[in-house]
Amino acid sequence: MPSRPSANRPGARALAAAACLVLGVGLIGGAAAGSWLTDEAAGATPDAAATFAKGRDVWHNTAVDTLFPRTVNGFGAGPGGADRTWSRIAVAPDSGCTGAYDPKLASALARAGCLRLLRATYVDATRSSVITVGAQITKADQAGMMALNTRFSTRSLGTRTDLMPLPYAARDTPAQDFGRAQRVSWTVRVLTDIPVVVYAVSGFADGRTFGEPQPAEAATKPGATTAPAESGLGHDAKDLADRIGKDFRTAAGSPAQTTEAPS
Repeated sequence: MPSRPSANRPGARALAAAACLVLGVGLIGGAAAGSWLTDEAAGATPDAAATFAKGRDVWHNTAVDTLFPRTVNGFGAGPGGADRTWSRIAVAPDSGCTGAYDPKLASALARAGCLRLLRATYVDATRSSVITVGAQITKADQAGMMALNTRFSTRSLGTRTDLMPLPYAARDTPAQDFGRAQRVSWTVRVLTDIPVVVYAVSGFADGRTFGEPQPAEAATKPGATTAPAESGLGHDAKDLADRIGKDFRTAAGSPAQTTEAPS
């Protein structure tokens, strides 16, 4: 029988070393790949359904100062690109939606259900404008929110003066006389990535009545010369609604700021 090659021979030793090298590289490569996959998973875009579900809980999992900041700066947000600053003057106790809307708006939103309603009122830096911003946490699923958004957009429900939200007129604040008759401009946003309807309604802080309210989207168009446009009350409603909607989405972990057609 021919003798078996000795493991101590140079050729055998070279082959063994090569095999160990290949095995080592494979293990290192596998470990690196596993690390890359773990890192990628950790930084992956959150699942839309998980984000939607989290959005339903932000009202009791997030500090009020995060959802409704004490001060909001609107750089270039006013008429002609002027800077705006709004200060929070009141926060309503979280509640249901009863009495928060004009009847027809309440009816239009009823199909989404109302889990909670959060509201805060702001005043601008000149203390001449007051703005209530609200966020209705709904009971609807993703399909329901999409359907509600489509209904509001295609039927222009957000432009009807009989479907305006109501102000939160906190006593002993500049908004204490901010009622139905004082509403000047408003906007309603049905979000689709989280179960939230955001709205804002603005008026003059001196309590004057106003007979021709104008939707914020119309009052902020270039060249608009109406009182809601020139006073900045349309900008107040639009930009505060944008900001608060963004804060709710950020709290829910929504990776992108979904853009809905203004209602």
